[in-house]
Amino acid sequence: MLRAKDRNVADTPPIEPWKVVTSRHSFRDRWLTVRSDTVLLPNGQTLDPYHTIEAPDWATVIAITEAGNIVLVEQYRHAVGRTLIELPAGMIDAGEKPEAAARRELLEETGHASGQWHDLGALFPVSARLANRMRTYLALDARKVADPAPDASENIRIHEVPWDRFAADLRTDRRPIQEAAQMASLLLLSLFARSNPDPRIARLAL
Repeated sequence: MLRAKDRNVADTPPIEPWKVVTSRHSFRDRWLTVRSDTVLLPNGQTLDPYHTIEAPDWATVIAITEAGNIVLVEQYRHAVGRTLIELPAGMIDAGEKPEAAARRELLEETGHASGQWHDLGALFPVSARLANRMRTYLALDARKVADPAPDASENIRIHEVPWDRFAADLRTDRRPIQEAAQMASLLLLSLFARSNPDPRIARLAL
């Protein structure tokens, strides 16, 4: 028997998608929309309702300073009731290019700018419920050019941590990043770094 791990996924036919019978928006504000669908599964069963959260795409920035430090932000996250260390990130405004959003968020949250940007790709953060994408950028030689200008709801503390110490802490119980999507951003960085000839980038492989 061919095991799943031995199978070439590209050679297998796609799984049949669910069929939407009815769809309505049960909640909507400027932050997100909840879409409630009645769906027919390939096995004939019906799910009613199946809730999907529609929200803007967002951009995440891994900013490395000229001194080789990673720029991190510390802020309270009410949903989990904890203060977390995170990568600078934020929503992409309607009509805004993803890289422009990444540059804007880095400047607004940390006061840093960078002249060298690398697009590390996009991922679905929680594909079972969220319909949006997260795009990650690497910003090299970041430097402080202005005072931070966060939104009124953001109370942010900025940290610059030597990359080697940050990377070492990721492998311990002191793991500085606790947000799953941002850990995925660091995986994209590590994959990019492993095949990059630039020594400033190659050293970022985890």
